[in-house]
Amino acid sequence: VQLQASGGGLVQAGGSLRLSCAASGSIFRIDVMGWHRQVPGKQRQLVAYITNRGDTNYADSVKGRFTISRDNAKNTVYLQMNSLKPEDTAVYYCNALTAMTLQPRGSWGQGTLVTVSS
Repeated sequence: VQLQASGGGLVQAGGSLRLSCAASGSIFRIDVMGWHRQVPGKQRQLVAYITNRGDTNYADSVKGRFTISRDNAKNTVYLQMNSLKPEDTAVYYCNALTAMTLQPRGSWGQGTLVTVSS
């Protein structure tokens, strides 16, 4: 399954963006889907993930501001980002994750750039 992230852009601090991750095939059988982000020179960070049961988990830095969701019928995963901060600036990627260790199962796509201005 190929994954394509979109929806990034330039936004002022305090603003909102909604990222989408469209899959080329069905994600119905993929238990865990996640969003990562990466700043140049730093490791990729897992921001949020969601299971097929709808269980979600967030990095402390985004808890209460970001919401991950999935629509299996549309083969799409979303990341609603509110109250954005300059430190949220990064390239955001989506991927399927292994259920036990949350390791990426597929290759990374191009990602989508989010830039938050102060």
